[in-house]
Amino acid sequence: MTEEEILEELRQIRKLLEPKPTPPSPPKKGFLAEFMDFITKYKVLGMAVAFIIGLYLGALVQALVNDLIMPIIQFAVPGTMWEAIEIGPFRVGHFFGALVTFLIVALVIFIIVKMANRWGLE
Repeated sequence: MTEEEILEELRQIRKLLEPKPTPPSPPKKGFLAEFMDFITKYKVLGMAVAFIIGLYLGALVQALVNDLIMPIIQFAVPGTMWEAIEIGPFRVGHFFGALVTFLIVALVIFIIVKMANRWGLE
């Protein structure tokens, strides 16, 4: 190897050993920009709408059970309010009403999800 080749090799080694410049850090976002990122990333607006609709759907189903279905059940036990049916210390009538309400809510949610899947909604 000649002196020139050795010098060139040393230059290449020196070039490899030099620290690389760090990329510039991304500009800091303001509070409002971070908040908007949070809203869009976690779909907060959609969750809020779903929560509110869920509350009112629950109230609607509760009214359906209490005002339409339980009066029909009342005919099976005439002379007694269904919520007042008790076996010993247990409020069986109240539990039965809550169970019917739950089953109807589960059925309504099942139908909504089934329709949404059929329409290709997520």
